[in-house]
Amino acid sequence: MRTAQAGRRRLPDAVPVPRVPRRAELAIAVVAMAAAVVTMGGFTLVVNQMDQQTFGAVVLPALGGEGSGLALAEAHTMGRTLAAWFGASLVVLLLLSAAGIALTRSRPHRRGAGWWFLAAGLVCLLGSQLVLFPVAFLFFVAAGLFAVRPVPRVSPR
Repeated sequence: MRTAQAGRRRLPDAVPVPRVPRRAELAIAVVAMAAAVVTMGGFTLVVNQMDQQTFGAVVLPALGGEGSGLALAEAHTMGRTLAAWFGASLVVLLLLSAAGIALTRSRPHRRGAGWWFLAAGLVCLLGSQLVLFPVAFLFFVAAGLFAVRPVPRVSPR
């Protein structure tokens, strides 16, 4: 379409970006983040503040390590190492989830935020050494909703 002004082309009007409510995805991701903080963060906090005698009396029997022939000091060190791994995984998981939430809020019509939640679920699964698979499943559900929920198409004028 040409205008009367010396052959300039008129640009089409800007097409509005559709608003896609992503409440379900965000709610599931926030619940998964809270569950990860309670479980992974709680384990990290409790085990790192526990002395050897308490660890030997409370945690070691629950883990089934009494009859393993492991010295108490060595078992305590291994428990603290596991707690540090959980803590580091929790930080990475929260950063990935925050990136997914930020992308969802800024561009809800795009499906790319699902990849961030998928990565957070994998970190949760592998970082907890497959123990927190129900929490990781929540991240996978949030990522899956990004893939399967339809995004309305906007037709150009």
